[in-house]
Amino acid sequence: MYRRVVIKIGSAVLTEQNRLARDRIFDIVKLIAELKSSGIEVIIVSSGAVSAGYTRLKLDKKSLANRQALASIGQSIMMTAYQKKFDLFDIKVAQILLIEEDFRSSDHIHNAKSTIDVLLKNGVVPIINENDTVAIDELRFGDNDQLSAHSTYHFGANLLVILSDIDGYYTANPREDKSATIRRHIDDITESELSQDVTPNSPFATGGIVTKLKAGKYLIDRGLNMFLSSGFKLENVESLLLKGSYRKGSLFGKIDG
Repeated sequence: MYRRVVIKIGSAVLTEQNRLARDRIFDIVKLIAELKSSGIEVIIVSSGAVSAGYTRLKLDKKSLANRQALASIGQSIMMTAYQKKFDLFDIKVAQILLIEEDFRSSDHIHNAKSTIDVLLKNGVVPIINENDTVAIDELRFGDNDQLSAHSTYHFGANLLVILSDIDGYYTANPREDKSATIRRHIDDITESELSQDVTPNSPFATGGIVTKLKAGKYLIDRGLNMFLSSGFKLENVESLLLKGSYRKGSLFGKIDG
């Protein structure tokens, strides 16, 4: 059903107690190896650079300059962690750094897509992140949910999978309302939903449910799908992508993909 997918991995999934969650990274890499074996091309959009940098240098994360410095430290840490895990499956990876301005330039995005197409054709997994070190507020997404949605559209994927610390989009905040239930299928997102406060749960996250809804709306408007699921338990993503069975999670867009 899906020939090329973007998998966005959130900071809360990649890190735990100020260190990389290496077991979870291995589980995700193993899933990607299985997807590739089944003929599905995978592009990763990875968070975690700032939190990875913080494991080496404890800077105040409230400062933009400090966050950019932490990201510059953490990028190599994250790429090394990914490469070590992918090496176990004999899979190569490549890093691609982008900012929002790149998606406004037809030349930039054409070159980026051409590069990604060549990498995928040769079995390499592209790992995209925002180029935080050089980006300024006016030219950056600020969260990887938006970056992953744009990457899905511009780089020829037909599904965005967001692996998060939540397992779907609920009728209310499940941390505050025990009666909240997962909305399994969303084909329309209202302006009131998009205007909620951004409330990331992780101290290193820059998004929250609102940025995920914005990503979902961006893709729905373009006839594409998004699947929001837990990055801690991957069986729901595996079931959807490898078995075509929709068990749990929130699917945005047309059900038939």
